[in-house]
Amino acid sequence: MNVEEKAPETPEERTPTRLHPFWYIAIVLALVGNVYLLFSTNRIAASVTQTRENLSLQMATLNQQLTGSLEESRQHAATVAEEARESALQAAERASVEARKSAAKVAARLAREEKEQQEDQQQMVGALSDLKQATSTADSKIAEVSGDVTHVKADVALTQAELEKTGSELKRAMGDMGVMSGLIATNSKEVGELRQLGERNYFEFDIKKTGGARKVADISLEVRKTDPKRNKFTVNLLADDKTVEKKDKSINEPVQFYLAGNRQPYEMVINQVKKDEVIGYLATPRVKIARR
Repeated sequence: MNVEEKAPETPEERTPTRLHPFWYIAIVLALVGNVYLLFSTNRIAASVTQTRENLSLQMATLNQQLTGSLEESRQHAATVAEEARESALQAAERASVEARKSAAKVAARLAREEKEQQEDQQQMVGALSDLKQATSTADSKIAEVSGDVTHVKADVALTQAELEKTGSELKRAMGDMGVMSGLIATNSKEVGELRQLGERNYFEFDIKKTGGARKVADISLEVRKTDPKRNKFTVNLLADDKTVEKKDKSINEPVQFYLAGNRQPYEMVINQVKKDEVIGYLATPRVKIARR
């Protein structure tokens, strides 16, 4: 194998070639850039390491906080559950107590109502018994009254027959007020006969002038003047807070007047006139009927 031998270099050929200044600047800039890049890389690596450590620390802290929060939440949940269970137990106990109280009240009320019903039934039974007895008594009394009424009717009929038989002098007359009177009695015996007829109430009186006004039934009479020779008299009638003078009336003349609330008149009859004294009777309606 043949090796080509090179001719020895001359001094001129060994002189290095000089570079353009631009390349020096470029090389410097490249070195500076490399140094900056290296520095930046180291700084970034340190920052990344610091960041990773911070993240690790934060994650550890978060894990610790999360673990603590979970434990606290678990404990809180357990506490809430326990409180809820106790509240439920207390509520159930209260409900049971209230239910027992309500049941006791209802039972007491039912017992009281039952007792009241029994008492009412007993009262009703007693009332029915009393009513039956009262009805029986009333029937007996009605029968007795019916018998009495029958007897009274018989007595009235007998009295009327006797009056007609004895030829009584009872008669009717026109009163001083123009109203036809009832039967007129001229003495005490005839007044008794009128009472037996039962048509009116009769009140006999004997009034003296010196005695002043005297009450007869529900009026008052006062003798003002008497004239025995002429059988005349004058009296004052006091009724309904009013005074009415009946002047110069004669014996056996019906002296009539009305009282408030009555349709039938009162009648006064004087049978005897003496000195300062009159004797007679007052007839009043048995049933008072209001005047229209």
